[in-house]
Amino acid sequence: MALPAPEWDAFEFEDASDEFQDKNPAMSVEEAFDRFSAVAPRGWRVELIEGDIHVTPPANGEHEEMVSGVAEQVILRREDRVLRPYTGIGLNVPGASKTGKVVPDLVVAPKGSFDDELEFHDPAPVLLVAEVTSSATAGNDRVKKLRGYARAGIPVYLLIDREAGKALLCTEPAGDGFVNKVPYSMPGKVPLPEPLGFDLDTSEF
Repeated sequence: MALPAPEWDAFEFEDASDEFQDKNPAMSVEEAFDRFSAVAPRGWRVELIEGDIHVTPPANGEHEEMVSGVAEQVILRREDRVLRPYTGIGLNVPGASKTGKVVPDLVVAPKGSFDDELEFHDPAPVLLVAEVTSSATAGNDRVKKLRGYARAGIPVYLLIDREAGKALLCTEPAGDGFVNKVPYSMPGKVPLPEPLGFDLDTSEF
């Protein structure tokens, strides 16, 4: 769900919200994001997308099976182990606000790309981001995150759209979008370009 800052009801602040707002009358969206991140329950995802704070509860089992399925294929089919799949990695991406902070379902980057103590990272080393839709947040994945990943120059965006039953492969970022956006029916195979260079088999999810 989107929470245009400063909204204070996402974590049941009912009685304390007025007092909290009074103490923070001029809070920026970035400051509000930091506050939400600090109090988010374990497993919840807090993102700043085009000026709005989005708070997402833990995903269901089917969602996680699909994310794990993509990660597993990256590991098994890239025997050189130079590339690594990451889950839970935060990225800084451009947006309408001063900063955009997102946590993709999956990030593929060279091993060691995130060997620091930061929560949100420069997306420069990222070769692929993947999102698996959930009904409540599918609009972000299809539109706002697509724009952010394109603006960040991420070479490949893989959108696994559960509701549509398709995988959308986006390549060649340019401006606010990708030059190539090719849908593939699921189950089926999605040809991931180099340096991944293998066919992702969505029937294995």
